[in-house]
Amino acid sequence: MPFNLPALVYIVCVTIRVLLAAIMKGTLLICCFLSLLLLQATAGKTFEEEEEEEDVTSVLRDRSHIDETLRLATEEKAGDYAAALERLRKIYHTSIKPMEQAYKYNELRQHEISDGEITSKPMVLFLGPWSVGKSSMINYLLGMHDSPYQLYTGAEPTTSEFTVIMHGEKIRSVEGIVMAADSSRSFSPLEKFGQNFLEKLIGIEMPHKLLERVTFVDTPGIIENRKQQERGYPFNDVCQWFIDRADLIFVVFDPTKLDVGLELEMLFRQLKGRESQIRIILNKADNLATQDLMRVYGALFWSLAPLINVTEPPRVYVSSFWPYDYAPDTSRELFKREEISLLEDLNQVIENRMENKIAFIRQHGIRVRIHGLLVDRYVQTFKEKMSFFSDPELVFKEIVDDPDKFYIFKSILAKTNVSKFDLPNRDAYRDFFGINPVTNFKPLTAQCSYMGGCLLEKIERAITNELPALLSSINSGKQPGLSSCEATGCGEKPKNRYRKNGGK
Repeated sequence: MPFNLPALVYIVCVTIRVLLAAIMKGTLLICCFLSLLLLQATAGKTFEEEEEEEDVTSVLRDRSHIDETLRLATEEKAGDYAAALERLRKIYHTSIKPMEQAYKYNELRQHEISDGEITSKPMVLFLGPWSVGKSSMINYLLGMHDSPYQLYTGAEPTTSEFTVIMHGEKIRSVEGIVMAADSSRSFSPLEKFGQNFLEKLIGIEMPHKLLERVTFVDTPGIIENRKQQERGYPFNDVCQWFIDRADLIFVVFDPTKLDVGLELEMLFRQLKGRESQIRIILNKADNLATQDLMRVYGALFWSLAPLINVTEPPRVYVSSFWPYDYAPDTSRELFKREEISLLEDLNQVIENRMENKIAFIRQHGIRVRIHGLLVDRYVQTFKEKMSFFSDPELVFKEIVDDPDKFYIFKSILAKTNVSKFDLPNRDAYRDFFGINPVTNFKPLTAQCSYMGGCLLEKIERAITNELPALLSSINSGKQPGLSSCEATGCGEKPKNRYRKNGGK
């Protein structure tokens, strides 16, 4: 067979090509295999880092400072507190309520005090725009995170009801209709806002040391683009009811919701006169860098300045009130100090709850007394101006349209120790007497009896002696006892002190 050189060269070239292809294919496979290993390792590391980051964000904050600041571990003397409340309730029923009923004060102010309101715990009210952290703050203070009865939270508007969190022997929810029907509670006056509102009212009872001393109220978030009629009940009127009874009001904002609309502006109008009870909270502060936080703080004051017309600016707490730990690289120490300051404010309200209750009843008694004096003056003026040929309606219309002409209000200031700043609006009595004719009322001189005493003397004794004496006994730590008036029956026949066993 003859030697064919071109064929041999061709066979060698094909063989080399095949070998090179195999080598390249093997290298490619090896490279692919190494790339997969590297990708898997990188993915595993990324997953571990993400898992670690999730663990960081899910770390719960230490809550020991809450129990320590609020003194939840200390036992308080429930007997002394109950005795003081009973004494306060008795003073109200025997000395203030008779004049309140005789001159129908409730129809002037629309605020009737019940036994449930006298014995109720201090109320802390949470107000503010939607999704600023009001419900999360309550969950944090009560330690309800991840519990079956924690308040639902989210980035969207979540709270559509007025939620009252109060103490109970066991964890349970109470419908608004049941709360309003229970006379032992202080929520029975809420029935006047209608059944649509009662369906938006819910109570949560639970055994908690903090709830033994205070009651929290979570409100629906303010949504500026929603009209009040769309809620189905008078939202502003309901807020006013809770504002009038709240001992502490937290108005909560977050860095993304600093704009002030019509509904929030109306809310601050309702808060006028209650500036001492308002605390403004800038929540979710750990989401911002320090420089951005300073700008947001200034923007918050700029937004609220036209709404709060007081000499002293309100107290603003800057922190992040929720169960999780603060974000890294933030002012942790500052936020914790702010949180402790807020807790001290809350603790002061709890510690002074009896003093605040006595002051509230005394203030109410002063208003009832002024109302009784004014109605008495209207009655006396009407009788002085009436003659046999006079038209009663025309005579009294002249008096009620221009009370200054007959020195109605000036005579009260001249003959009594009433401050002119405590006098009610003159126009209110035009509406009051439009519903209640002046002939339905007796003068104060006729409101006396041998057994019950005089209404004016009893209410003045309560304002000047009995309530201050009860307040002094609370401050001095003494057991609140019976006053000399109560020992003798406040106008009743004195008991025979010389007969055994307290016989008459």
